[in-house]
Amino acid sequence: MKPATVSFNSGGLKLAGHFYKPEGEGPFPVVVMAGGWCYVKELAQPLYAQEFVRNGMAALVFDYANMGESEGQPRQHIDPWQQIENYRDAISYVETRDDVDVNRIGVWGISYSGGHVLILAATDPRVRCAVSNVAVVNGLESMRRTHGAVRFRDLEAAILDDRRKRFKTGDYGYLAMSSREPQSELSTWPLAEVTGPFEHYKATTSPNHEHRSTIASVGHLLDYNVEPFVRRIVNVPVMMTIAENDDITLWDQEQAAFNLIPNPAKKLVVFPSTSHMTLYSDKSRLQIAAETHRSWFVDHLVQFGR
Repeated sequence: MKPATVSFNSGGLKLAGHFYKPEGEGPFPVVVMAGGWCYVKELAQPLYAQEFVRNGMAALVFDYANMGESEGQPRQHIDPWQQIENYRDAISYVETRDDVDVNRIGVWGISYSGGHVLILAATDPRVRCAVSNVAVVNGLESMRRTHGAVRFRDLEAAILDDRRKRFKTGDYGYLAMSSREPQSELSTWPLAEVTGPFEHYKATTSPNHEHRSTIASVGHLLDYNVEPFVRRIVNVPVMMTIAENDDITLWDQEQAAFNLIPNPAKKLVVFPSTSHMTLYSDKSRLQIAAETHRSWFVDHLVQFGR
């Protein structure tokens, strides 16, 4: 299933995307999709997009500013609020397409973007429904618990040191996304099992993936919390899927965020015997997740208004 290469503007930058659609003229319901920490559009997202397309939906998968084939400096700088604006502009882009039904726009996110789509569901009235997959919901808690108390002090010190250097020189420092030796090498997500799947994607489908971010990005992550926003999701159907015992994005925190959503049109699915990274490295688990998400979008996008 070969997508069309597209581009659109966001904040004065040209963003790159892949647009997938079913056979026929449309207009089709559409799912707007982006990835998590250091993702590019060729990573895990296409496997989900293809499942949606097989069931009558179009899908837009795009690279955030500063990532992959999109414009933006500094490279690999992850500002969640800029990324959410990129999502909003991606929605504006699909609104301009004749083959899209503007009344049936959904959003999908995984890991960091799993939190972004919850914020979009709360704040963008064009979002008809949302799927949030193994979401980051509280950056501070994720960093404290994945690093542990002593190592978290090192992370905080690195962020402060980088801020001082950046003030003097204007240059951004960088930090590995993960490491095979997390006890000796500081990284953002200090779990050895994170590295392998991303190395595999880079060697196969995602050569534009860079396994690092600016250190300033981690400072933004510490300030990231979806709690004030999920309380505002009163009329948008939301599915949250979480992995049992996920100790990366913290499944208990995800369940707590789900419980705060006041909208009764919500659904929580827990994938048993599944870790956060299993949804990247085990295609059978990924397919189960994709089928679960597809059923939600079929009910709330494809069938909407019929």
